Amino acid sequence: MAVVSAAVDAVVALFSLTMAVAAPLFDSQVVLPANLYPAPLVGIFRWFVAEFGHYVVADPPPFFRGLGILARRRWSAATSLMAGVHMLTYLSAMFGEMLGSGRATRKLLQLYALFVVFAIASVLRGLGWCSTQATPAGPSPAHPARKKRV
Repeated sequence: MAVVSAAVDAVVALFSLTMAVAAPLFDSQVVLPANLYPAPLVGIFRWFVAEFGHYVVADPPPFFRGLGILARRRWSAATSLMAGVHMLTYLSAMFGEMLGSGRATRKLLQLYALFVVFAIASVLRGLGWCSTQATPAGPSPAHPARKKRV
């Protein structure tokens, strides 16, 4: 089980690192002028839109523009949980739009399904760590409660 947990941690960390760099460079192209970016980055953006038929990025609805503007440590699990919940919340709006409009291609839905898998893995990683690190509500035997002196 420890090997699986370590593998999931590594995959989530690598994915998070990739998204931390790629997401701002890519998603900001939806709301900022193309002349602010180097030509290769704009080319990748245009290829992505054409390859996956991503109409939401090519012709973003108002809510999408609004979204664009706006190791085993305790903080790691909390951060993983927050990132996963954020991603699932974001993706629920995306899937609602894509499925409701009927314009999404199968390839586009498959792409976003991968993001859902990573988001769920992040949430489970965060929740799993919290549940194994839970402490009792009362004082621990190692640190008994002190009596108040009067």
